[in-house]
Amino acid sequence: MDQNKKDSYLGGLLNGIKTLLIGMKTTITVFFRKKVTEQYPENRATLKMFDRFRGDLIMPHNEHNEHKCVACGLCQMACPNDTIHITTETIETEDGKKKKILSKYEYNLGSCIFCQLCVNACPHDAITFDQEFEHAVFDRSKLILTLNHPGSKLMVKEK
Repeated sequence: MDQNKKDSYLGGLLNGIKTLLIGMKTTITVFFRKKVTEQYPENRATLKMFDRFRGDLIMPHNEHNEHKCVACGLCQMACPNDTIHITTETIETEDGKKKKILSKYEYNLGSCIFCQLCVNACPHDAITFDQEFEHAVFDRSKLILTLNHPGSKLMVKEK
């Protein structure tokens, strides 16, 4: 009986060493393979992404703080995730007509799937995607962006 215990102990020890060496062989072969990751770019400020890249959704404003958004809501309706929320105000123009103007254009970057349906739905090309690729934040509330600048207004059409 003592011989049986000794054989099972020695067999278990040898089996343990064998499995350890098999694991080490796998680790060493992976260690010496060609790296698949790349260094994070140091030239982030000047880095140009490819043309079809979709970064942040933006609403371009001109030098007079004017935008092209007429607050029609087509982009909000086209968005499959309810990422866009448009708040409007109704004002009365000088000729007595009521007009809807953009009060707040909120965009939730955290729920956006970058499908570009909102950009395609916009009849006035008021929104587009930019080249920004760094979206990491520690607080999710920082992912909710207001696209229209404070005090901005609708761009006046030239006749």
